[in-house]
Amino acid sequence: MIRKVGVSDVFDKNNASLAKIVVNEGGSRSGKTYSILQLLIFVKSLNVRDQVFTIVRKTMPSLRGSVMRDFFEILKEHGMYDEKYHNKTENTYQLRRNLFEFVSLDQPQKKRGAKRHYLFINEANELSLEDWIQLSIRTERQIFIDYNPSIPPDHWINEVVKHRPDCQVIHSTYKDNLAYLAPAIIQEIENLKNVDPAYWQIYGLGLPAEISGVIFTNWKEADEFPKIQELKWLSYGMDFGFEHDPTTLIKVGMKDGEIFVEEMIYNTGLLGSDLAVMMSDLGLNWGDDIVADRKPEMIFELRRAGFNLKAAYKPPGSVDVGIDVLKRYRINIVKSSVNIIKEFRNYKWREDRNGNKLKEPVDKFNHAIDALRYVVMSRELYVRRKMRLGKVGL
Repeated sequence: MIRKVGVSDVFDKNNASLAKIVVNEGGSRSGKTYSILQLLIFVKSLNVRDQVFTIVRKTMPSLRGSVMRDFFEILKEHGMYDEKYHNKTENTYQLRRNLFEFVSLDQPQKKRGAKRHYLFINEANELSLEDWIQLSIRTERQIFIDYNPSIPPDHWINEVVKHRPDCQVIHSTYKDNLAYLAPAIIQEIENLKNVDPAYWQIYGLGLPAEISGVIFTNWKEADEFPKIQELKWLSYGMDFGFEHDPTTLIKVGMKDGEIFVEEMIYNTGLLGSDLAVMMSDLGLNWGDDIVADRKPEMIFELRRAGFNLKAAYKPPGSVDVGIDVLKRYRINIVKSSVNIIKEFRNYKWREDRNGNKLKEPVDKFNHAIDALRYVVMSRELYVRRKMRLGKVGL
């Protein structure tokens, strides 16, 4: 029996839309994703049968840690989940004789798959124009997309989608979702006013803004991570979060004097037991070098689970030193690492009231970057210990 469903204004606006394409543009925690999922589960799939609902995000790790997790939480909360309808291998779920499929675009064969009736693209700004074309032309009924407006004016969402006559844009902020946000989350969002004007504009008010003063410009996207035999060294970096901040695990390697980075885990709400399962599924074991944030209880738990974690070197001033060290190298970020790329695009210097840049980074968009610092600083210390043997480079 379905419990009473609480919905926000964002749900009502999406539900009322008759447009072929419904664009949800807004700030953090505005309820965009959750509302669209509620609409698909409780309304769109209610009176139809044998329809295909495709839910898409750029990569499978991001898909699993966000929209897929929300989907199954909604089902379980309302007593609608039945494991016999959940194909975990194919990432599908049968609901009222309708098929919900979860597709990531790091599985290229899925992108040009069979037609669908409804499409939901989560964090659509991560996709390319080609991704959009291949998905949209195979959708018969309605398309929903959501994203934060941290995109350039010439992004395909702005140039190709938003001006179509069959498109409706729904703008939302956290204020449209206040009834479902904890006071601590509201405070965290509103504190962006004091952190940075551009962050507040984008993630608080859900409006476009230009991020100025970014710290790293010495990076580019890479198609893939190098083969292990091509690397001078390979290590993993880990930064712990929980409710508001994600826990991150990244793979880091050195090839031809350049750093390569790939996203492995980037999720909130993870316990040590969750991480142990995920790391085991990724094939990690005691033989892998992992440099982690200094949280003794987490390090102890994961070491006991069979992973070779060592605490990062974090003396006073290590953030500034780590930034300077990272700036010495060309950094190559695997294209599928959407959260790392987002951090590099947003990590910036703090500014004073007059807009002058200060020699202090804003403590936002730095969880994977911190993990990268831990690894590179660890390698630097290793080199120093080996200098007497003539090994003076990373």
